[in-house]
Amino acid sequence: MADRPRWWSSVRARTTAMATAVVAVALVAAGLAVLAVLRHNLVDSAGLQAESTARNIAAQVAAGTDFANLELPDADSQPVQVVSAERRVLAADDDLLGRGPMAEFSPAAESESEETDDEEDEDESEEHESKQVSAPDSGAIAFRDMRLPVAHDDTGSHEFRVAALQADTRAGQDITIYAGASLAIADNAVAGVRRAMLIGLPLLLALVASVTWLVTRRALRPVEAIRTELAEIMGGDLSRRVPVPASHDEIARLATTTNTTLTALEESAQRQRRFIADAAHELRSPIASLRTQLEVAKAHPRLLELDGLIADSVRLEHLAADLLLLARLDAGEQPRTDRVDLAALIHDEIAHRTGDLHPVHVVIPEDRIAVLGSRIQLGRVLANLVDNAQRHAATAVRITLTHNDNEVVLAVSDDGTGVPLADRDRIFRRFVRLDDARSREDGGAGLGLAIVRDVVERHRGEIRVDDSTDGGARFAVILPNADR
Repeated sequence: MADRPRWWSSVRARTTAMATAVVAVALVAAGLAVLAVLRHNLVDSAGLQAESTARNIAAQVAAGTDFANLELPDADSQPVQVVSAERRVLAADDDLLGRGPMAEFSPAAESESEETDDEEDEDESEEHESKQVSAPDSGAIAFRDMRLPVAHDDTGSHEFRVAALQADTRAGQDITIYAGASLAIADNAVAGVRRAMLIGLPLLLALVASVTWLVTRRALRPVEAIRTELAEIMGGDLSRRVPVPASHDEIARLATTTNTTLTALEESAQRQRRFIADAAHELRSPIASLRTQLEVAKAHPRLLELDGLIADSVRLEHLAADLLLLARLDAGEQPRTDRVDLAALIHDEIAHRTGDLHPVHVVIPEDRIAVLGSRIQLGRVLANLVDNAQRHAATAVRITLTHNDNEVVLAVSDDGTGVPLADRDRIFRRFVRLDDARSREDGGAGLGLAIVRDVVERHRGEIRVDDSTDGGARFAVILPNADR
């Protein structure tokens, strides 16, 4: 398939071409309709003129005027013939007197034809008995468009509107009066209008194309400015923004949305850079510790401390798992929608915790409380909250579970020093530790609460920090009730 021409790839060119084509089709259709209506009206006017002439001749005949003394109009524009029932020309202009009837139709024939058609439509299966169609009353008239050889022209190139009028003489003789009216005026008028349209159509289409081209260029100028700025921004500087036109239209809203997207991309890039830097910093410490211990063990095998190697390896494993989970969450991975029994989840988590420094007290109602989500990720939320409470508790940790028709609240509290009001949002940022938990051995890598918030938000919930009744901090996870 051949490629489209380059000019067609332009919105402005396509819009101009389509608009011009639509206007051209509309103008041609309208022009044809105007010409048809104009000719129809002019033909009707000629028919009225022919009828008036025929009735004038009929009035003269009815008044007893001899056929030779009839006042006839000019045969060049209004030919007239008076024809007997035997199809003999009784009166006509000199040009038509020596000729036969200029027309072969009559009101009687027209009436008979119409009656025959009506009978066939009513019952085509019946056999029609032959009958004589009576002639119409005097004054019946019929019309036809036909070519007549007039003005010494036998080519028949002149077209007329011919009226056939049924009439009677004073003596009771049936006659047919044929009166024609030239359609040359109608044809000339239609031809003149058609020529004017053909001359004006290209000019009008050129005007439409020019106006469409200019208007489209003006309308798309902000889009080109946005595209140019975006091309430069994608070169690396996400702090720049595209220009917003003052038109307050769709293009302005597009520019505003684009700037909002660029702001989100800039923030995401900054978070990614900080995340990579913090991850590299956190990974460097256990890796350096492992390398140091392995180098010492190589030089002095008797000084090898397996407990330290295992602790650093476990810490490195946990850190890698946390980083992997955060990367999956940042990639937009959606959690499962399994039905999770939170009471069973709490019991399972407490059952396998054997090395906790402080006891954990659990307050759970007897009825089943369930939410929709990933059991593994929700278990990770609970484990991280309990680990955080264990690091800050003085004597004990408490887990409570409550619910209503719409929400389930899982709360983990301790009796430590609590979280200052100014730090209650900061502690959920990645690699953030409070001053009293700055030790990497005691305070972790600073990813636990960040994982909690991200997982809870992926489950359409929220987490809040307030003061515990035991004097420490209370972390409340609020999730939608699966039974609502």
